[in-house]
This record gives sequence, C-alpha cells and structure tokens, in this order.
Amino acid sequence: MALLALRPALPVSPLMEQIVWVLALSAALASVSRSVLDFRTRNWFGSVLLGIAVFSIWVGPDMIFPGYHGFWLFSNSVMGSVSSALPESSRHNVAVLALRTLRTAALVPIAEELFWRGWLMRWIVSHDFAKVPLGAWSASAFWTVAVLFASEHGPQWDVGLAAGALYNWWMLRTRSLGDLFLAHGVTNACLSALVIFGGRWEYWG
Repeated sequence: MALLALRPALPVSPLMEQIVWVLALSAALASVSRSVLDFRTRNWFGSVLLGIAVFSIWVGPDMIFPGYHGFWLFSNSVMGSVSSALPESSRHNVAVLALRTLRTAALVPIAEELFWRGWLMRWIVSHDFAKVPLGAWSASAFWTVAVLFASEHGPQWDVGLAAGALYNWWMLRTRSLGDLFLAHGVTNACLSALVIFGGRWEYWG
C-alpha cells in the first residue's frame, strides 16, 4: 500500500519500478510471512478450474458488452476509471513484461490471500485470529471481506465482488492457503496473458 501511495512521486523508470515491486514483495513475504506460507493443495484441479472461472467472470462483461466498465456506475469520481498504469513505451519491453507478470501471477496472489483470507476473514471472527481455523464460517467475515476486496478493484468492483465471494467460498471448501494461492495465481496469469497477447492493457491497472 505504501508503494502504491508513493508511486506517483517516485521518479523511476518502468523497469526499475517493476524491480522495486518484485524485491519489496519478495522481501516482505520472506521476512514476515515465511512461517505461515503453505503451498500444499488439497484440490489442485479444482483450484485451477476456479482460477479460470474467475478470469472468465472478470473479463466476460467487457467482452460481451464493449465499454461495459465505462458506464457511470463503475467509472466515476469515486471509483476512478479503467486504465493501464503501464506506459505505452514499456509495452514491448520483455524485462518489464516478465517482471510485471511475475509480480501479478505469483507474488500478488500470495500477498493478497495471506491478507484477505489468511488473516482478515479470521480476524473478523476473533481478534485472536491464530486460534480461528482457516475457512471458519462467519457470514459477517465472508461478506465484509468480499465487499472490501471488491472496493480494492475500483471501477471493476462488480467483478471484484464476484471474485472475492468465489475465493472466500473456496477457502471454506478447501481450508487451504495453497489452493487459494493457486486459484488466484491462475486468474492473474490468465489476465496477464490476455494483457500481453491480446493487447488488453487496461487489465493491468
């Protein structure tokens, strides 16, 4: 969050920005979260399918109805608008694209799942969250996390809400961080492929 806030003020090249992101996320995960990282999956096939399903939900409205997220309900002064943060001059830079894909498909899913479903869903149940098992059911935790996850995605809040609810449901089913890492990673990997090979740069906000 600090990097997001500081990004407009940092006079660095797009390549250096991606390097900083990858190093910062890697360092944070290695130093703070290493003890709780668990990459074991209970249902890898289902996690892959869920990741693809969330990707389809994410891009479906704009594919079926071009300009869908340009509607005022999504693009406005509160939510912002759908646009790419990657300058056109960097869209054919292999190093920038590789690092952005690594960050998007591998590091961000781990960091977000640790926060949203590894910590926040449990913390809402009890502030002594370590005693709350992964995937413990609580309607307030489920929907609070889904709504906050949606709000994080600005003008794509509608598909963000659907994605958040599906990821929450998968945590309830699998009770496995590894499965959530995989599902979220597959979604973001598919989005990255669409961005790079389909030219849909707006999905890299």
